[in-house]
Amino acid sequence: MLIRVPVRHDPLPSEITPRRVWDKRRDLIRMAAAGIALPLASGPVNAQTGKPALKLAAVPGPFASTDKPTSYRDVTTYNNFYEFGLEKDEPARRAGSLKVRPWSVAVEGAVAKPTTFNIEDLLKLAPMQERTYRMRCVEGWSMVIPWIGFSMSELIRKVEPTGNARFVEFVTLADAGQMPGLRSSVIDWPYREGLRMDEANHPLTLLAFGLYGEVMPNQNGAPIRLVVPWKYGFKSSKSIVRIRFLEKQPITSWNRSAPQEYGFYSNVNPEVDHPRWSQATERRIGEDGFLTRKRPTLMFNGYAEQVASLYAGMDLRREF
Repeated sequence: MLIRVPVRHDPLPSEITPRRVWDKRRDLIRMAAAGIALPLASGPVNAQTGKPALKLAAVPGPFASTDKPTSYRDVTTYNNFYEFGLEKDEPARRAGSLKVRPWSVAVEGAVAKPTTFNIEDLLKLAPMQERTYRMRCVEGWSMVIPWIGFSMSELIRKVEPTGNARFVEFVTLADAGQMPGLRSSVIDWPYREGLRMDEANHPLTLLAFGLYGEVMPNQNGAPIRLVVPWKYGFKSSKSIVRIRFLEKQPITSWNRSAPQEYGFYSNVNPEVDHPRWSQATERRIGEDGFLTRKRPTLMFNGYAEQVASLYAGMDLRREF
């Protein structure tokens, strides 16, 4: 039996080649348009990226993990983003084709105030917070990521859901001209995910616009993505273009593709194995070597104290 050993990828050209003057100017203009505070040329440098600390104005948020954050390099070069390829290194290499301006997100369905927001309006919708969350992937690897954003509840409050709104569906961009991975038939595009209303309203559920104090890299779901840290990573939709409030539970992409493997809830639960592998342990990217003993997976990814009450009385082996 062949065992595939993860290979440390070579640095990206952007990591070893200085940016040209015109490229720097373009980045600064884009950051300013997004409402991001710019330092002076002699100002601080982001220790993780080596780039000027072009910060999203953010304050520390609640529930922050005390675990050591995964390196910026690993967070931005080891990704699941099938719209740009099935291999972990492909999004970082191919997502440069994604155009994140102009960008709009349509909010529709069972709401009193259906609205189409442009990304600049969304950036101003609520104060930004930095939240360092543990993230767990269904394949058995994990990271700790300092996200920048605000609670999904801020958007929910703005559009005023009606009494019929019981679920929220998230629909992501599907543009074959920008996303070469759409040639794959592994998923019925566009990618769709969903949450129950109480899950979407939970303070942990984040609409994220950046990480490590910088705007969201394309390969991580620019310009806006969902972050639901107590669920497996595929629940956290990337590059969102539509949010729909629904009376009935939506059919999500992975549940449609493989219902025997991926349920609607997808909570991190070490007691419920994936049909093809155990979920009892995990490997932390950047910390746990391939030969290192894996660490135990925590119930609800370690957020049981905050979210377990959402599922009181449910059979979490059946509602997986």
